[in-house]
Amino acid sequence: MGVAKKTKRSRSNSEPDSVYVLKLILYFIVGSLWLQLDSVSIAGSDSAAFPIGLVVGAVFASHDHFQIDRKIEYAVLLAAAVISFFAPTGFVLVI
Repeated sequence: MGVAKKTKRSRSNSEPDSVYVLKLILYFIVGSLWLQLDSVSIAGSDSAAFPIGLVVGAVFASHDHFQIDRKIEYAVLLAAAVISFFAPTGFVLVI
């Protein structure tokens, strides 16, 4: 009887580049979501806006498998929130 040799197959835990780019685009879109409340008055303004996409995206990014990707996703979320705050880009949910 021959002894069966176990061969270890190296499995790469990396994701394809297209999936990575799609994730970054989705994080940018989610990061640009703002919740605008017209009934709340803060500092003399008629409405208040909260970066709800930044919070939701940070929760999703915290569960990411790769630690290095997580840092990049946080940076993309923060950049999207800042850009959508100053520039007329992004999505605003008005309640």
